[in-house]
Amino acid sequence: MDVQGEVELHFHGEVVRSGNHVNLSAVRTDGECLWLAGDETATVERLVLDSATTPKRADDQLSVRLADLVELPGGPDDEADIEGLARAGEHLWVVGSHSLVRKQIKPRNSEAKALRRLATVRREPNRFVLARLAVQPGPDGRPVPARVTDDGRVSALAGAPGAVGLTDLLTDDEHLAPFLAIPSKDNGLDVEGLAVHGDAVYVGLRGPVLRGWAVVLEVRPVADPDDPARLRWGAFADGTRCRKHLLDLGGLGVRDLCPHGDDLLVLAGPTMSLSGPVRVYRWHGAARAETPRVVRGEELTVETELPHGDGEDHAEGIALLPGMPPRLLVVYDSPSARRRPTPHSVLADVVALRS
Repeated sequence: MDVQGEVELHFHGEVVRSGNHVNLSAVRTDGECLWLAGDETATVERLVLDSATTPKRADDQLSVRLADLVELPGGPDDEADIEGLARAGEHLWVVGSHSLVRKQIKPRNSEAKALRRLATVRREPNRFVLARLAVQPGPDGRPVPARVTDDGRVSALAGAPGAVGLTDLLTDDEHLAPFLAIPSKDNGLDVEGLAVHGDAVYVGLRGPVLRGWAVVLEVRPVADPDDPARLRWGAFADGTRCRKHLLDLGGLGVRDLCPHGDDLLVLAGPTMSLSGPVRVYRWHGAARAETPRVVRGEELTVETELPHGDGEDHAEGIALLPGMPPRLLVVYDSPSARRRPTPHSVLADVVALRS
């Protein structure tokens, strides 16, 4: 690992009050701007870097509510558990975890209540969305999403009420269907990565991990001809609407995805609620794959190892910084005290890549 520096991310308002700034789960660069999301709200945050290529600080926060842009299936302020962001062309893409949630045992719970809580599994509708947000320059010239842009582009959603969602594509899948009814932290279905390359949208799964193999889904969302505010699932040449790629990540699951040319950088970490090894892999030529792949050997190489703590400093999001040599910005969930210089700021790492 080659940490070349740190960037102090400054937040304010509801982001700090909710603790979302210490639960960061996704990041993308956009010129001098950063897009970030946490897993506690249904918002995306935009910060402005002091330098696009050699940043030390990011502030001037803008909060964007998903409910102001698309028709969410749940309440407008219900948690969406945003786990992935992607910036491509004129759009910002956002994905929820698509996971079920099992209640946790709290320290004050009696044994009986603890057992009842562990038996309670809930489905939160806003987690099951994939959004394509239309972006245009704002009054200050910086990118901002809009429900409908000045040139008529419309923000759209897959997973809108009554529509076919991502998990609906998997109900008959021979590998993944059995995991749809299992909560995320029990090795159930759990989306935690998103990347876009051309028309291809790659969705990385933290879980399930199948006998040590991680899963990346590839889909082709397209505008619904009957409703521009909705996305439907385009078909591949063989008629399928979802490709499934299996990656040998040494037993780890996908925690984020980031395109780099025709390659995909894969942030890999433990599937369960554990602290453990965290690595960035390079899937060479991912965007050139024309069939479902079993990715191993020389196609998949380790770029770098990332730090992790015991119950803290969990790397959750990676983004490429502009310029050469290539460097990643890494954001962390549950940051340690060292990563919290003030109550309203957290530190992200700048990490060098091998290639």
